[in-house]
Amino acid sequence: ARGMKDARNMRTRAGRLLSMDAELVYVSSAGIIGVPLPVQKISNALPALVDGLSPAGISAAAAAIMTTDTYPKIVTKKFRIGSGYATLSGIAKGAGMICPDMATMLCFIMTDAAITRPALLTALKRAVDKSFNRISVDNDMSTNDTVIAMANGHRGNVPLSTRSPYFNNFSRALDSLTDELSRMIVRDGEGATKLIEIVVEGAVSEVEAVKASRAVANSMLVKTAMYGKDPNWGRIIAAIGYSGASLREEKISIDLNGIRLVSRGIGTGKALEANKALSESEIVLKINLGAGRCSAGFITSDLTEEYIRVNAHYST
Repeated sequence: ARGMKDARNMRTRAGRLLSMDAELVYVSSAGIIGVPLPVQKISNALPALVDGLSPAGISAAAAAIMTTDTYPKIVTKKFRIGSGYATLSGIAKGAGMICPDMATMLCFIMTDAAITRPALLTALKRAVDKSFNRISVDNDMSTNDTVIAMANGHRGNVPLSTRSPYFNNFSRALDSLTDELSRMIVRDGEGATKLIEIVVEGAVSEVEAVKASRAVANSMLVKTAMYGKDPNWGRIIAAIGYSGASLREEKISIDLNGIRLVSRGIGTGKALEANKALSESEIVLKINLGAGRCSAGFITSDLTEEYIRVNAHYST
């Protein structure tokens, strides 16, 4: 109850200072779960923040939302509308407690294109499902996650609908923007040294491919093996097995950065080559279940001693 009251008070105060309807003010937050926000401190700071608003302020906003992030995350895309271009920009924060659906992350996306609410919602849900809902840092979810897309119409175009000839241009730009931001979040995962992309092919359905790729991405044993440069493919097969995806072990193949680790469920004896490949900062695990024609992917990070150091004393 106090949290809801505080949120409403912050929204009302910001709306009054901005001379706008409080309904147009959105509130998001991160911090220690269960600890009330310092609402008076926030309220006292708002006048100066409003006075400091600037068309060039996106970098400051991206830095302001950081918590355990090590760098601000900003992506901008241009897309064609008619004879010209519109702009799409997004900022995000997130480094820990990252696991679908979205978890402790904040993302604010802005465009100068005019677009109808249903079209914007359609594009946003599709983009989020393929990006922020396909990443994991530590298999832990939080109480706070937000993705907001806002369109101010300053481009002056006829508002885009899902049937507009330029809607696909917008949607593709949004897909690309959320994909880049989601990869930044994983790359900046607390203590992470590697970005690991898991691609599952040959699944009975996309749902099954997601199941398998998610299980591998969230496996603590797989993540620690990737950090330790240990090509322990048995851990990968074990995660696929308990994922619930349909498979037959004798049809599974696994490639690590192009090196065939497993063929027809049997190790190929290329552990030494794979160990060297694991020295790279970006790893691609390609898994073929040999059960169908569908595919899906997930992006995760390795798990290190630094992650424990960051989180062992987070509130103390």
